Amino acid sequence: MAQEDAGSNIVWFVAGAAVGAAIALLFAPTSGRQTRRLISKKTEQGRAALAEQGRAAVERGRELYEKGRKVADDAAEMFERGRKLAESAVGNVRDRV
Repeated sequence: MAQEDAGSNIVWFVAGAAVGAAIALLFAPTSGRQTRRLISKKTEQGRAALAEQGRAAVERGRELYEKGRKVADDAAEMFERGRKLAESAVGNVRDRV
């Protein structure tokens, strides 16, 4: 859960930094052409960072899914073993009665 919060915080930080940079550029003493290029460059960097965070989140989701699946499979296997042991114990008791 803490990693999800950290990922969310990173996304908001990057988005805030991009907005802040864009506002700063609009008031910077550069030509319109230079400002537009810089905004375009920073926007692309922001998109790339967000895309990377998205890929990382998807990969983490896959890892968690696989871990959960393994835990569920292990639990099902243990349940089946317990069921067989219980059936065997009941059979042994019936044989002795």
